[in-house]
Amino acid sequence: MSEQTKTSGGWRTNKWVRAAIPALLLHCSIGTVYCWSIFSQEIADYIGFSKGATEWAFSFAIFFLGMSAAFLGNIVEKDIHKSSLIATICFSVGMALTGFFIYYGGQHTGSVVSLVGIYISYGFIMGVGLGTGYLSPVKTLMLWFQDRKGLATGLAVAGFGAAKAIASPIMQSMLENLGEGGIYKMFIILACVYFVMMFIGHLLLAKPADWVEPQDKNAKPSIMEVIKTKPITNYIGIWVMFYINITCGLALISQEKMIVKCVGLAAYVGIISTISAIFNAGGRLGFSSWADTMKDRNTIYKMIFILSIVFTALVMITGGIKNGEGNGLLIFLVLALIFIVNAGYGGGFSNVPTLLSDHYGMGSISAIHGITLSAWAFAGLTGNQVATYIVNHSGEWIEHDGVKMNPIGYQNVLFFTIALYIVALVLCLTLVRPTDKSKQA
Repeated sequence: MSEQTKTSGGWRTNKWVRAAIPALLLHCSIGTVYCWSIFSQEIADYIGFSKGATEWAFSFAIFFLGMSAAFLGNIVEKDIHKSSLIATICFSVGMALTGFFIYYGGQHTGSVVSLVGIYISYGFIMGVGLGTGYLSPVKTLMLWFQDRKGLATGLAVAGFGAAKAIASPIMQSMLENLGEGGIYKMFIILACVYFVMMFIGHLLLAKPADWVEPQDKNAKPSIMEVIKTKPITNYIGIWVMFYINITCGLALISQEKMIVKCVGLAAYVGIISTISAIFNAGGRLGFSSWADTMKDRNTIYKMIFILSIVFTALVMITGGIKNGEGNGLLIFLVLALIFIVNAGYGGGFSNVPTLLSDHYGMGSISAIHGITLSAWAFAGLTGNQVATYIVNHSGEWIEHDGVKMNPIGYQNVLFFTIALYIVALVLCLTLVRPTDKSKQA
């Protein structure tokens, strides 16, 4: 990067204005997809379907997030203005249409049209906006912050994680104060707000002036050619451990609310949810920034998996979820597990683009990162769904303070997550090779 670009005070060459701020505007908007649990029951009640039926909208959103990132990665690579505009339009239009189909469902209770419309709007259209919006600023950030790539990507991805903590109380307030039909009104109002935020981000986002993407097709190797510059098992290891980290995170996070109630902290669910969201965002920024100081960024994943295994094992051995109520030590262990998994879940996201750039270079990083995000797509269909299946088909449902819960079922989810965490650690230690940089160090 030229010295003039680094030192110029003009907004057109300012890395915060052209990379960091637009990344936050984009990610703080699309990150609200994780607020689903705030309004999912309200949607189900308003349109006359079960919560289980509406839950698929969130699963589809995460699936199409990953798949759109995988298939549109080349568009992001070539033209971030086109990709960020696609993200802005798809996300805001998808949110507005979700509001419309919720309204329709309220007028025609039990109509399949409303449910399918929500699947298409929230799941597919918003999902495409999520994938392109998530991917668009990442390479740009790493180009502007070449010495602190982890800090840069962590900052943006932290915005994605922090969006839930910021938007949840706002959404809750809107649901309480917008009166009859507040659920669909909220979606339409927020669609307008997020369109403005994302469009400003789209206008500001720009790569450094001295970075020129190769235009000749022969000048740029294909994605597979880039991946094959290392043993193919190296990339497989990165993809699978990324998938496992997301799957385990979603499995626990999807049951977090009920786990907190099981240990007798029902009155503090909102506070604990906010704290866990802060850990999620903090893990995204903290782990990736820490990785900038390490010889091998893969060390971060080893730490995430080891910590997750240790605290999952402690809660399993002590039966913390089913025996935690009234026991301070067990409550501490359960909360520590929730917070550590949230931090590791977030840290896994922020570290993957920089780990990939260390292994495969910056030339095709958007496309490679996009393909890797397909792991998120499949994790979105498996993590919370498998956890729900385990809870519904094991243990015993009891009523506690008017709430039905299954403490043994939630405890059994940990058998699933610890097995996967162990597999991920083995892959991390054996398949993902040290980079050339770490070998030289």
